[in-house]
Amino acid sequence: MDAAAKGQRYARLFRKVGTLLGKGNIARAIAVLKEGQQLAQSLGDSAMARRFGDEIARLYKQNPPSD
Repeated sequence: MDAAAKGQRYARLFRKVGTLLGKGNIARAIAVLKEGQQLAQSLGDSAMARRFGDEIARLYKQNPPSD
């Protein structure tokens, strides 16, 4: 997969996350971020995998899961 195609897939996932967050669906947004992290790892893109992981951590920090 070329760099442009990877970039488009990543951008699509981040836009989807933004839409979900705008609707207040945090759990689904985190699921999409995890999907993106797995995609990046499978493509050997450690920088993007880390970025997805950072966003997941940020959302968990802002919205801690209730017990």
